[in-house]
Amino acid sequence: MKIESTQNGVQTIRDDAAVTVSVAGRPVLRYQMSPQLPADLPSADIPPIFRRGGFIHPITSPSGRIVSDSSAPNHLHHHGMWFSWTRTAFEERRPDFWNMGEGTGTVEFVALDETWSGAQQGGFEARHRFVDLSAPEPQVVLRETWRVTVLGASVHGAGADAHVFDFISTQQCATDSPLRLPLYHYGGLGFRGHRAWDGRENTFFLTSEGEADRLRGNETRARWCHIGGEVDGALTGIAILGHPQNFRAPQPVRLHPDEPFFCFAPSQLGDWQIAPSEAYVSRYRLVVRDGAPDARQLNRLWDEYAAS
Repeated sequence: MKIESTQNGVQTIRDDAAVTVSVAGRPVLRYQMSPQLPADLPSADIPPIFRRGGFIHPITSPSGRIVSDSSAPNHLHHHGMWFSWTRTAFEERRPDFWNMGEGTGTVEFVALDETWSGAQQGGFEARHRFVDLSAPEPQVVLRETWRVTVLGASVHGAGADAHVFDFISTQQCATDSPLRLPLYHYGGLGFRGHRAWDGRENTFFLTSEGEADRLRGNETRARWCHIGGEVDGALTGIAILGHPQNFRAPQPVRLHPDEPFFCFAPSQLGDWQIAPSEAYVSRYRLVVRDGAPDARQLNRLWDEYAAS
């Protein structure tokens, strides 16, 4: 185990399986590197095909309440916060990197390249690969880098009662063939909320456009979206802010009608592709806070993030 510490700042701890980042001793997030062990799963009968690495869970609020979930009973392929594509076309095949149970595609952890800690920020950088399992032999389609930076309260401007971290995904083609992404209603950055939020009445959504109805808000474009609910009798949640430099920003959102699931989904706006000649970069800021969302504050935080 390696520990890089600053007593009252942002501390990163890594071991063989995961990276954990805390602020002033309070856990913020855990990044799962290696595929989950059976002991990590909520049920012993979950098929091995759903075990994976390269995702973030748990994500924790300042009060210590967990806002994310992994291996939800009705969506075993949902893992906290993750990034993958659903409907795709690669060469003559249609690998699905999101729905792992189909067995046509997956996202694998490759390496942890860097971790850091400090008085004002800490985090990690890691590599993944998108693998086409429908090919005669598994073929790497995309290479991806994640850079995750947890910010101290003196940096992010959301106050000491919030956890804030930045997420940057950089994807590049691994071959001379593009990854084509047809029109589809989800795929991209995904987030699965706490299991207690399951059911239409148990999750609270709010978008930057003021939409709190999950049915009306679904497939609309938003600069940010909050998802929350009660955990251990108190309201908590997370807001995901999309950077204006992202492809098709403000990106469309997927708000699940019954489950605590959110996704920024650029494929909702039509066919596109990741070409071999260019990197596909996605930037998001995550704000985790107990209580109800404050739209005025989130708009201010988005303005500050957009200018960065």
